[in-house]
Amino acid sequence: MILLTGAAGFVGSYTLGKLNAYRVRDILICDKFDVEKKQNNLAGKSFIAKIDRDLLFKELPAYKGKIDCIIHLGARTDTTEFNKEIFDKLNLEFSKDLWNYSVENDIPLIYASSAATYGNGEMGYDDNTAPGLLHPLNPYGESKNEFDKWALAQNQSPAFWCGMKFFNVYGPNEYHKGRMASVIFHAFNQIMTKGEVTLFKSHHPEFADGHQSRDFIYVDDIAEFIWFIYKRQTQKGLINLGTGRARTFLDLTKAVFDAMGKTPKINFIDTPEDIRDKYQYFTQAVTTKFTNTQFNRPITSLEDGVKKYVQNYLMPEKYY
Repeated sequence: MILLTGAAGFVGSYTLGKLNAYRVRDILICDKFDVEKKQNNLAGKSFIAKIDRDLLFKELPAYKGKIDCIIHLGARTDTTEFNKEIFDKLNLEFSKDLWNYSVENDIPLIYASSAATYGNGEMGYDDNTAPGLLHPLNPYGESKNEFDKWALAQNQSPAFWCGMKFFNVYGPNEYHKGRMASVIFHAFNQIMTKGEVTLFKSHHPEFADGHQSRDFIYVDDIAEFIWFIYKRQTQKGLINLGTGRARTFLDLTKAVFDAMGKTPKINFIDTPEDIRDKYQYFTQAVTTKFTNTQFNRPITSLEDGVKKYVQNYLMPEKYY
């Protein structure tokens, strides 16, 4: 049996579907199930039981000895939220409790960290860099980094554990995320309603407008890797999950227009002040560890991933 947290969220629900595709249905799912659009992410998926996040550790004794892996994808991911207490509770303390449960019950633990831990990249984007040297730009990134630091400092660890540093993930099932949904999702909706896309101007002298860059990775690649690492357990510790190639927001936006069969029309506005000083202008994963896992499935290119997402899930407005 697998315990999957964050199972109604973006990456979690897609991973649940991927596990089902591999004929795994003996899955215990955990989340806050009170958001209607998150409920829609579970449509058509198979699992044995749902447990509210706040009740998880009260109900886990009923499954003692039955869980053979914990896949922990649940987190508060809003980079515009600055209440540290929320992140301490949901991202740090909850993760520590799962780690300790894994140790006590000899259960492998696979969990989601984040490229937000790298901050503005002054130390690079290498998963061999000690988390203590990193300087995240917001409380979300800090919470992920604090757990990574804590995990590495423990004398006792799960039989196997892997902390996956997700770079910029995009794809279906992010429809409930609002402002935190991918630029692809927002670009598609802007094109549908206005025929054009608005991007943030650059407030950094080294980057032209639209040339802010990210390492964008399609959610299917993430879910396939989770399946792979669950089965093979080939890389213990922290590992970057990205393509290893930064692409600009202009590249991404033009790919959306192309997938929709439309001519690009792009405007620029100032980056909102509440996130301007916390904004990453460049991310690019060092993928040596990822390559060494021997995960040999080809990684989806940005153009192919955008095309699949737009044409198979968003056109004509197939999301919830």
